Amino acid sequence: MYAETDFIALSALQHYVFCPRQCALIHLEQVWSENLYTAEGREMHERADSAVTSYREGVKVTRSVPLRSAVLGVSGVADVVEWHRREGGFEPFPVEYKRGKPKKHDADKVQLCAQAMCLEEMRSCAIPSGALFYGQTMRRLDVVFDEVLRSKTVAAAAGVHGLFSLGVTPHPEFGPKCKLCSLVDECLPEVLERHGSAKRYVQKLYRELSGEEI
Repeated sequence: MYAETDFIALSALQHYVFCPRQCALIHLEQVWSENLYTAEGREMHERADSAVTSYREGVKVTRSVPLRSAVLGVSGVADVVEWHRREGGFEPFPVEYKRGKPKKHDADKVQLCAQAMCLEEMRSCAIPSGALFYGQTMRRLDVVFDEVLRSKTVAAAAGVHGLFSLGVTPHPEFGPKCKLCSLVDECLPEVLERHGSAKRYVQKLYRELSGEEI
C-alpha cells in the first residue's frame, strides 16, 4: 500500500511499458513535445473528457472519472466509464480513447487495466473487462482483465515507482517505435545508441569539423 504522497500518474504506466526512457523524460525531466499524433490524441481526449453524464438503454455513461489506487500507488482520470446494468446493480466498464490503432505491445491495455483496478479498489467490486476505442479504425477493442494482464500492470506500476525512486533516466534503446515518438528529437536515441552520450557525439562532430579537441 502506497501513501498518497507517493502516488504517480496513472498515464505513466502506459509510457513506461512503451519505453522506460520516454516515461522518465516526461515524468522526471518534464520534457514534452507536440507532434501530429499527440495533437490528435489530445483532441480525442478533450472530446471524451467533457465530464458530461449520458444514458442509453441499460447503460449510464460517465466521463472524466477520478481514479486512485493505494495498492498500485497511482491516480488519474478515466476518459469514460460505462455502467452496465447487471443483476443486482451496475458493473463498471472503463473505456480509454486512443488516436491510432491497436498496438503490438500492451501499453494501452496496461493503462486500461490499471483504471479497472482503481475502480475495483474504490468500489469494492470486480471488473472483468473494458475497451480501447481507436480513432484511426473507429472501432473498439475489447480487453479482458485476466491474471496475465493484471500481473503486467502490477509490474509496470512497481517499475515506474522504482524508476522514480532512482531518479535516473534510462539509456535509450533505438528501434522502429522511436520514429513514432514525439520526443525523438529530445531523446536522440540513435545518437546515444551509437556514441554513448550526447556530449561524446558533440565532441566527435567538433573534431571532425575542426580537427581540434574541445
